[in-house]
Amino acid sequence: MSRVQLALNVTDIEAATDFYARLFATEPLKRKPGYANFVIADPPLKLVLFEGTEGATLNHLGVETETAAEVEAAEARLAGTGLETTGVDDTTCCYATKVETWVTDPDGARWEWYVKTGDADQLAGTAAGDGTASDCCAPTGRVTTTHLCC
Repeated sequence: MSRVQLALNVTDIEAATDFYARLFATEPLKRKPGYANFVIADPPLKLVLFEGTEGATLNHLGVETETAAEVEAAEARLAGTGLETTGVDDTTCCYATKVETWVTDPDGARWEWYVKTGDADQLAGTAAGDGTASDCCAPTGRVTTTHLCC
């Protein structure tokens, strides 16, 4: 089974966690400073909240799979259609170890295709292990994101 992931930026993690717990009648699976992670059964959704200065904005989207083989198959399929991906990486991000690939849509929305392989004590880090928070949930590799302003 796969499920869609929605990662949102929020300005007040406590208020947002309380709101989404009541909205979906589900307590967070994981809570860390500035971070909440929900696994919602109905509707099937992985909801991740990141506390920051800009609320009510999309951080990124994702598809959570059950195996690394599914991530590898998705990356091969995406690359095979001509989409630029980051390739498959083992990484630490969002208090978890993962196997992932990233792709960016034409308007800059970032999509992460991933499987969680374990828990981690740090918010961020890449396969290189630099551990900076700015690297969390930011694709590395070939995909670039263009930001447009109105």
